[in-house]
Amino acid sequence: MTDATIAAPESEAESEADARPAWGAVIAMTLGVFGLVGAEFLPASLLTPMAADLRISEGMAGQAVTATAAVALVTSLLITVVTRKLDRRLVLIGLSVLLIFSNLLVAMSSNLAMLLVGRVLLGMALGGFWTLSAATMMRLVPEAVVPKALSVMFLGVSAATVFAAPVGSYVGDIVGWRNVFLGAAVLGALALVVQLATLPSLPPRGHSRFGTLVEVLARPGVGFAMFAILLVFTGHFAFFTYIRPFLETVTGVGVEGVAAVLLGFGIATFFGNYLGAVLLERSMRLTLTIMPVVMGALALSLSMFGGDLVADAAMVALWGLAFGAVPVAWSTWITRAVPDEAESAGGLFVAAINFAIATGAAAGGALFDANGVSSVFVASGVVLFLAAITIVSAVHTRPA
Repeated sequence: MTDATIAAPESEAESEADARPAWGAVIAMTLGVFGLVGAEFLPASLLTPMAADLRISEGMAGQAVTATAAVALVTSLLITVVTRKLDRRLVLIGLSVLLIFSNLLVAMSSNLAMLLVGRVLLGMALGGFWTLSAATMMRLVPEAVVPKALSVMFLGVSAATVFAAPVGSYVGDIVGWRNVFLGAAVLGALALVVQLATLPSLPPRGHSRFGTLVEVLARPGVGFAMFAILLVFTGHFAFFTYIRPFLETVTGVGVEGVAAVLLGFGIATFFGNYLGAVLLERSMRLTLTIMPVVMGALALSLSMFGGDLVADAAMVALWGLAFGAVPVAWSTWITRAVPDEAESAGGLFVAAINFAIATGAAAGGALFDANGVSSVFVASGVVLFLAAITIVSAVHTRPA
C-alpha cells in the first residue's frame, strides 16, 4: 500500500473534520454507547426475577446474553457491506431505533422467544454501532484530537459498567425488572433525540464489500494487530469473568465487598479512558504495549499473592485503569493504520472482541473447573504477555 493510498482519504477526513469539529455529535455517540452497553449488561443483574416471571430457568434466561454477543459478532462483519450506500447518519440513527425497540420488546416479553428476539435486535444495534464508531469519530473531529474524542465516547462504556448492574438490580427490586428495561428504552430515546439534533450528514466512503474484510486483514501488520486484540481481550475477559469467585474464595469477602471492589474497578476505567488519550499523544506503540504488560503482571500477582483485601482491591482497580486505555488505544490505531477502510477494520475489531468474550469465558471456565480460579489468572497473565510480544514485534504504528 503506497503512501498516496493512505494520504488521500486521510487528508479528506481531516479537512472535513477541521471545517466543523462536532463535539455535540461526539456527546451523542457517547450517549448511544451508554445506552447500548447498559442494555447489554442489564440481564446480569436481573436474571433471577426475569427467569421467575417468564417461568424459565436462569440458564435459559442467560441465553439472552449469548444471543446478543453472537448477533453482534455477525453484524460487525456485515454492517459495512449491507449499508455501503447509506449515509452513516441514517445508519447510526437506525441502530439507535433498534436499541429502543429491543428494550421495549424485552420489557413486554411473555416468553423466552420474545425475550430472545429483543436481545437479537440489541445485538444488531450493538455490533453495528461499535463497527462504525471509530470511523465516525475520525470524521467528526480533527485527527489530532481523535484519541480525546474516543476517550469521551468510551466514558459511556465506563458509566454503563459502573451503573448498569448495581442500579438495575436496585431499581428492579423496587419497581420490577420490566420497568428497568422501559427506563433503558427512555434513555435510548434521549440518545436518539441528541443524535438527530447533532449528527451531521456522513456520506458513505470506502469500497465496502465482503472481499474488503479479507483485503484489510491482509495488509501489512493488520492481521497481527487483530491477533493481538484477540489476545488482549481474551486475557481480560478470562480475568474479569471469574473475578467474583476469586474475591469470594481467595480474598474472602462477601457480596458487599465484591460490589465495592467492582465499583472501584469501574471508576478506575473512567480515568483509564483519559489516561489512554494522554499516552497516545506521546507514543502509540508504548500505549498499546504497556497496558497488556501491566494487566498481565497484575493477573500473575493476584494468582500468587492474593488474599489481602486492600492489596487485591488496589490491584483490581489498577487493572481497570489499564484496561480503560485499551479500547481507546486500539480504536485510535484503526483510524491511523487503516484510514481509508476504517469501517471494515472496525468490523474486524468488534468481531475479535466478541470472539474474545466467548473464548475468554469458555477457556477460563474449563481451567476454573479443573484447577481453580488462580489457574485462570495465570493463564490470563500469559495470554496478555503474549499479546504484548505480538504488538512489539509485528504491529505497525505511526504518529498522528
